[in-house]
Amino acid sequence: MSKKLQLKIVTPEKLILEELVDQVTVPTTEGEITVLADHIPLIASLKSGEIVAVSEGEHIPMAVVGGFIEINKDKDLTIVTILADFAEHISSISDDEIEKAKKRSAELHEQAKNNEIVDFEHFESELERSLTRVKIADKWRTKKYRK
Repeated sequence: MSKKLQLKIVTPEKLILEELVDQVTVPTTEGEITVLADHIPLIASLKSGEIVAVSEGEHIPMAVVGGFIEINKDKDLTIVTILADFAEHISSISDDEIEKAKKRSAELHEQAKNNEIVDFEHFESELERSLTRVKIADKWRTKKYRK
């Protein structure tokens, strides 16, 4: 039996995932990294993209926007904690939600062109969240993954 690592993904709203996995791949601001058991301790910023955990050969894909990853060791267990601004499992994004996110992204782009945006920081984060959800959900739409 191969070594596992404990993965915990948390947003300000809720706990997204907590389980033992074989590996997890995350998008950091310095590039994509894959964490396996016995990884060195690390803290890094996350960028928008996909987190893909693998457990028993099954992929567990999630969309993520911003946050941090912390990797620690507790005796023989590697602990990966992801504190994300936004994260959600791909299975929770329905086709309806994807269409709504695409429309919302288009609306936000239009507002930006017309200089209707007052709160640019909020606009930028909402647009990034919508685009990330659409991109990751579209990518995994035809692939097999654990729901």
